[in-house]
Amino acid sequence: MQFGVFSVGDVTPDPTTGRTPSEGERIKAMIAIAVKAEEVGLDVFATGEHHNPPFVPSSPTTMLGHIAARTEKLILSTATTLITTNDPVKIAEDYAMLQHVADGRVDLMMGRGNTGPVYPWFGQDIRQGIDLAKENYALLRRLWREDVVDWEGRFRTPLQGFTSTPRPLDGVPPFVWHGSIRSPEIAEQAAFYGDGFFHNNIFWPADHTRRMVQLYRRRYAVHGHGRPEDAIVGLGGQVFMRKNSQDAVREFRPYFDNAPVYGHGPSLEEFTEQTPLTVGSPQQVIERTLSFRETVGDYQRQLFLMDHAGLPLKTVLEQLDILGEEVVPVLRKEFAVGRPADVPDAPTHASLRAAKGGTGA
Repeated sequence: MQFGVFSVGDVTPDPTTGRTPSEGERIKAMIAIAVKAEEVGLDVFATGEHHNPPFVPSSPTTMLGHIAARTEKLILSTATTLITTNDPVKIAEDYAMLQHVADGRVDLMMGRGNTGPVYPWFGQDIRQGIDLAKENYALLRRLWREDVVDWEGRFRTPLQGFTSTPRPLDGVPPFVWHGSIRSPEIAEQAAFYGDGFFHNNIFWPADHTRRMVQLYRRRYAVHGHGRPEDAIVGLGGQVFMRKNSQDAVREFRPYFDNAPVYGHGPSLEEFTEQTPLTVGSPQQVIERTLSFRETVGDYQRQLFLMDHAGLPLKTVLEQLDILGEEVVPVLRKEFAVGRPADVPDAPTHASLRAAKGGTGA
């Protein structure tokens, strides 16, 4: 099972000091977090993609390419690649290039994002969001799998005899997760192609997460990719930890209360009861995270959101130390207990290359 962190790259004032980091500071902080993630033994760093303030990661491949040069083992991923507003030709080229730069340590998560105005900024109509996601991804798959593509669709100019360059490393496209919080159409898309399904799992109650993942698993089997248990599932989560749970709550409360995403709404106590947000001791985080298996079954990837809401970099790096030293080693051991031997691992470039060679595909 893979463990890691994801960042949405928000530039948010620290409510305890009133200081707002510059965009440059925030970008460098995300890089430092990724490097730290590898240092403490995590498997994955994922960055969001946004094209509006107060977010900075508008060019994920630029950032991930730099992180690739600073790390050796870390899987570099996206927490959202905007399949609706990015040109699939550019996605095909950019992420194949990143594959080569990072020696295959790349996968990506397709999503539609959460900012409506991004559609007209890139010449698209939000009312066509689902149709854009379907058509653009179908083209992207062909661009990665066919050396020469002839194509015509609704949302971009036709392609005639087009070859995307560079070709995917070793002839193996990056593994794709489809991320969604609420859209069954996206769970169906992931199931249709036999790709991974990532449920962000940070805002919604467990029953909603269960229904979405169960839908994906059922449809994965219907489309002939294997048993429901063979489907590739990832979950998000939010944590803040201190040795003493009361200290964690006291320190995190002002950040929660003023967070742009959920501040000025339900109380911290209400939110932690209703969603997977866990604020407390490392043991509480371990117990809450292990409970996710009761909701979705055995799964392959767990990512934590840790650097949001204005938390200073020093605090985030302290959180990563706790995660890497006290939490993830226990989670690895406990998740392995009772896990059937035939439950697949999360695909990597090496495993996909081996499978391709083994099947002659």
